[in-house]
Amino acid sequence: MSKTVVVALGGNAILQSKQEGTYENQLNNVKTSCKFLAKLVTEGYKLVITHGNGPQVGNILRQNEEAEEVVPPMPMDVLNGESQGFIGYMMVQSLLNELKRLGHETSVVNLLTRVQVSKDDEDFKDPSKPIGAFYSEEEAKALADERNWNMKEDANRGWRRVVPSPKPIKILEAQAIKDLTEAGHIVVCCGGGGIPVIRKEDGTYEGIEAVIDKDRSGYKLAEEVNADIFMILTDVDNVFINFGKPDQKSLEKLTVKELESYMNAGHFSKGSMGPKVESALNFAKRASSTSIICSLEKVDKALRGESGTIISENMTGGKQHTGGIRLHA
Repeated sequence: MSKTVVVALGGNAILQSKQEGTYENQLNNVKTSCKFLAKLVTEGYKLVITHGNGPQVGNILRQNEEAEEVVPPMPMDVLNGESQGFIGYMMVQSLLNELKRLGHETSVVNLLTRVQVSKDDEDFKDPSKPIGAFYSEEEAKALADERNWNMKEDANRGWRRVVPSPKPIKILEAQAIKDLTEAGHIVVCCGGGGIPVIRKEDGTYEGIEAVIDKDRSGYKLAEEVNADIFMILTDVDNVFINFGKPDQKSLEKLTVKELESYMNAGHFSKGSMGPKVESALNFAKRASSTSIICSLEKVDKALRGESGTIISENMTGGKQHTGGIRLHA
């Protein structure tokens, strides 16, 4: 039977740092991403795609603030829905075009997805989710004073605005996503971590101002659709310890316990690699499940066990057990 892979694609794969946020730039990046994702489909995997929206929702939020005297601003949950729509449109069209070029006929759908969170989540008190553009420290301090933004350094890459990022509790459209996947459709969903909503006492839902981390939602999505493999695609080939330091070291194949020890030692920053490692770790704890963190360009190699950081209980001493994890479709 074909394996189901949930792929979490970073928002910076759609708009890279220092790139101008034009439609053309983002579409070209999505087209490139879809060339690699299409390989997974032609190799027989069932594919569920989720994506980040940090740069995009940050830009939309800024548009709202700049134009608030002319056009009434919308809350962050609505802006997340907006970014799900336009990124999903680009991904559906680009992936369909790439599959057609490869002679592979299938359907791709984008599903607007809500994710339940708690209004009491600690991140509402101490926001941690980076969104929008990168700034120098001087620019960041000026924006913090001028606009009352929360600004934090993002993994030695520069300063960014941060907003609340509550942990996902439940993917509300999970059953529909699972049904569509099992019927043979490729599903783009849970974009930007999903639209954050809270459940009220009467059982109804309402939106809340936040941006959910897409890797945490990706893990929850992979769990709820009963995926075999959870892949987090980023801009580096592997997870590193001592990242950016002279003694940095890449991690390749390791057990849950090994990765857990590195995480407990504080190797992964809260706003960047931390949620990726935490999410990969949580999924790999499930029976017969494998998590992979790798670069987009090597997604097919990672599924063959030839690249990336691969986490599974079927590892020992940094190597696979004989007859251990199988990554093919």
